[in-house]
Amino acid sequence: MRNPLLPILIVEDDFFITEMVRTALAEGGFQSEVVTSGEQAIPLLEDKHSEYRALVTDINLQGKLTGWDVAKRARELGPDIPVVYMTGAAAEEWPSHGVPKSVLLQKPFAPAQIVTAISQLLNQIPPPHE
Repeated sequence: MRNPLLPILIVEDDFFITEMVRTALAEGGFQSEVVTSGEQAIPLLEDKHSEYRALVTDINLQGKLTGWDVAKRARELGPDIPVVYMTGAAAEEWPSHGVPKSVLLQKPFAPAQIVTAISQLLNQIPPPHE
C-alpha cells in the first residue's frame, strides 16, 4: 500500500487555483507540495518520484513545458502514479496527449472533484506483490 503521508505534487501557476486545490486536498486528508512550472516539477520527479503519491497538473504552465510533458515524464519514472489534469482550454487535447488512466477536470471545478479524482485513481493502483 502506498504511504498516505506522501505528498501529492501540484503543478499550477495560478495562485487562487493552487490554494483551492491545496485546501481541498488537505480537507480530504492529503498533503501536497506545490510548484508553478514544468521546469520545476520534472527535476523533483526525477529526484524523488517515489516520494509522491500522485500528480495534479495544469496543462498550460509558465515556461516551455506543459502539463502533458510533466505527466509523461512522471509516468516514465513511475508507471502507476495517478495523474489529474486541470485545464480551462485544453480539454479536447486530452485523448491524444493525456497519459492512460488519468482524469481531466475542466476549470472551473468544485474543490470536492479534485479529492474524488485522486481517491478514484489511488483505488485503481494494484496492490504490491509480496
